[in-house]
Amino acid sequence: MSRKKKSSVSFGPGAASLILIVVALSLSALGMLSLMNGRNDARLSERSAQVIEAVYRLNADAEEHRAELDALLVRAAEGKTDDEAYLAALADALPEGTELEGTVLSWTESDGSRMLDCALCIQPLGSEKRTVWLRHNLTAETGEVWFE
Repeated sequence: MSRKKKSSVSFGPGAASLILIVVALSLSALGMLSLMNGRNDARLSERSAQVIEAVYRLNADAEEHRAELDALLVRAAEGKTDDEAYLAALADALPEGTELEGTVLSWTESDGSRMLDCALCIQPLGSEKRTVWLRHNLTAETGEVWFE
């Protein structure tokens, strides 16, 4: 019977130290990447919050303008029985920046870098609703439509 020699591989004391150094460097690199990712996420969240706040501010301004126009519509309708007299009275009392074309009221809200293009359709006298949104488009400096 033949005996096989068992060969053994042994690592010296330097191999364990080398593995430990590689592991420590890897963990340090992953930690640094995580820190950079977290910082970039925080910046992105901050910018997103600023954009959302600006958009909501524009929407609030548009709704306030619509409320002013609604009050104006109520005053213009007092004592009127036909739509032509109603629209003529309204055209004389429109605030600056608001245009009336037929039965469409339009205006633009802006904060410098974004514009909210708004348009309302005036409903006939006696309707349950006085106006209906036709257009409510947000555009940025690039001119692209963001939301419709």
